[in-house]
Amino acid sequence: MKPFSEACEQNKDPILAVLRQELARCRSVLEIGSGTGQHAVHFGRHLPHLTWQTSDLAELHPGIMAWLKGAGLDNVLPPLALDVNGAWPAARFDAVFSANTTHILSWPQVQRMFGGIGEMLEAGGVFCLYGPFNYGGRYTSPSNARFDLWLRARDPASGVRDFEALDALATDAGMRLACDHEMPANNRILVWHKTARLGQG
Repeated sequence: MKPFSEACEQNKDPILAVLRQELARCRSVLEIGSGTGQHAVHFGRHLPHLTWQTSDLAELHPGIMAWLKGAGLDNVLPPLALDVNGAWPAARFDAVFSANTTHILSWPQVQRMFGGIGEMLEAGGVFCLYGPFNYGGRYTSPSNARFDLWLRARDPASGVRDFEALDALATDAGMRLACDHEMPANNRILVWHKTARLGQG
């Protein structure tokens, strides 16, 4: 039986509308944290110009493969084993997409994720990050405040991240902010562009 995420079902079309715009000139996308595989199938079906590379922890691969096999899409690839704490795949992409990951990962893991993305993205590449974020150290809604309390009760190392802190990590990884899209349910899509190879400014 395929895994199912109600959140993925609800947010897939608003995210797709942004990705159509932001990834129009891209060809290869790494999805970090493919989860159930629902997003990969939906975006791969509607963005056929992209080769969509799924990835996640190894224990989630069977669920992702169940979605991929059911969809039969040539442009959506079987998942890579990607643990931000370990070695990253030796591959390069002109786009990276990740949804609802930074508030689940610990802050050191978020730092490693941004560093890894900086290494994998081609110059001029695009990084799209979906999720809830704080601005100026403040929640954007009461529901995000409640969600953050729930996250931290479940795992004190997790929590809704500050936009400014994420943007600083992106800058350190050779990326600059290109757009901040407002999304339904008090979420955002942050878009960064890779400006240079690491060490080149």
